[in-house]
Amino acid sequence: MTRQTPRVFSAQSSVPTPSLQQRVRRAIRRDGLIQPGSRVLAAVSGGSDSVALLRLLVDLANDGGFTIAGVAHVNHGLRGRESDRDEAFCLALAERLDLPFQARGRDVGGLARAMRVSVEVAARQARYECFAEMAERLGADLIATGHTRDDQAETFLLRLLRGAGSAGLAGIRPRRGRIIRPLLDIRRDELRAYLAGRRQPFRNDSTNRDLAVPRNWIRHRLLPLLARHLNADIVEVLARNAAVLRDEAAFLDGLAQDVAVQVLKEAPGGALHLDARKLSTLPAAVARPLVRQLLDRAAPARFRGFDHVEQVRELAATARARAAADLPGLRVERNGTEVVLYSRGSSGRRSEAAFRYELPVPGRVDLPDCGCAIEAKRIRRTPRQVFTPQSFGDDRDVATIDGSIAGGALAVRSRRPGDRVRPLGLAGRKKLQDVLVDRKVPRDERDCVPLVVDADDRILWVAGHVVAHEARVTDSTRGVVVLKLIRNGEEGDEA
Repeated sequence: MTRQTPRVFSAQSSVPTPSLQQRVRRAIRRDGLIQPGSRVLAAVSGGSDSVALLRLLVDLANDGGFTIAGVAHVNHGLRGRESDRDEAFCLALAERLDLPFQARGRDVGGLARAMRVSVEVAARQARYECFAEMAERLGADLIATGHTRDDQAETFLLRLLRGAGSAGLAGIRPRRGRIIRPLLDIRRDELRAYLAGRRQPFRNDSTNRDLAVPRNWIRHRLLPLLARHLNADIVEVLARNAAVLRDEAAFLDGLAQDVAVQVLKEAPGGALHLDARKLSTLPAAVARPLVRQLLDRAAPARFRGFDHVEQVRELAATARARAAADLPGLRVERNGTEVVLYSRGSSGRRSEAAFRYELPVPGRVDLPDCGCAIEAKRIRRTPRQVFTPQSFGDDRDVATIDGSIAGGALAVRSRRPGDRVRPLGLAGRKKLQDVLVDRKVPRDERDCVPLVVDADDRILWVAGHVVAHEARVTDSTRGVVVLKLIRNGEEGDEA
């Protein structure tokens, strides 16, 4: 009998590496992103990721049985001529590919001020609003964005550092409504290599190097550090973790929906009545997504943080028959055997504009109806260390004040008739009303501007606007209190 030599197979040589197009096609099929006959609007900023997305969709459209409805571009107006050149580049690219082009301009800076959120959050909202409008105009049923594997890893870290739970750590979803993200399996450097092979230029956004933006700091500082010292494959590890948590979150969301009928009682007048005992006995892994769903139902389109969910669970578990908590857009009350969620303005409940909360130093206070929080911490000033209004960059949401002026008893309150403040550097005191007018704060938002005050009720900081002259850091200051305005929208959902 002839003895045969075993055949040795090399996975590297016998299994060809799939092309970028094949990997994107596989992701589209696996996640059910695009069905035959669909009309897809490509969201293109001009950067490498979105330009590669457009070129890949053009490559795949015929075989995939779908149509590129057009190219959508949003001009945020944040970089002047550079933004205009981005728009011109996208127009030229669409014309070269013989595709319809739609562009919209938005004053994102003004939108951020009006919404009291960061520029990044305002830009994201503006983009998706404009994409929806342009999709309607072009008859598109899907909107494709160029989020990558790197974006997924950055989002995971960003949310982890902000204290997100498993639902938040699930990261960017391949599909959310009619928004699809076909490139979540692809690295950014792979897309740039693809474009280089096609000699396809793209635009570089200079603001992506601004390390004051948390996502940029994670991209350019933290991830390279982790890759260099802990795991060279850190982006893949984080993206896989997000995928695992996404599957688990979907399962728990479904389970929470199933048990909701056992917890939710009649809801007269728009209020939601929950059985406190049943809610408190649910496993935390089920109770948390259930509470989050009910909060969204009672007051949609508001930010829901971990602390908000836990406040509802604590009210369900408390032995007291009467207790309450204020959440963004909601009043939550323990009423006997029930926990009742009242939307602001629902029957029988009225939101009071005035508020006052104690602010421990160090510590944090949440301002639910204003959609923000104030954080305070102490730092020791070293000799000859200089503090100016720009010590923490040009961020108006951060202020430094003299620790001896602050003392140990700060509070945060809303404005009152007759309030006055002496803005830093001015000779005299001004009516707070005049300060808010000068800062172009809309009339209907002025009652929600937080005021940090001392034990004598003197205004030390008009949060996000001006520091009081008497609270300034001087050469004789030794202890400094750093105050930070945290806008709830900054914990936003997706990139």
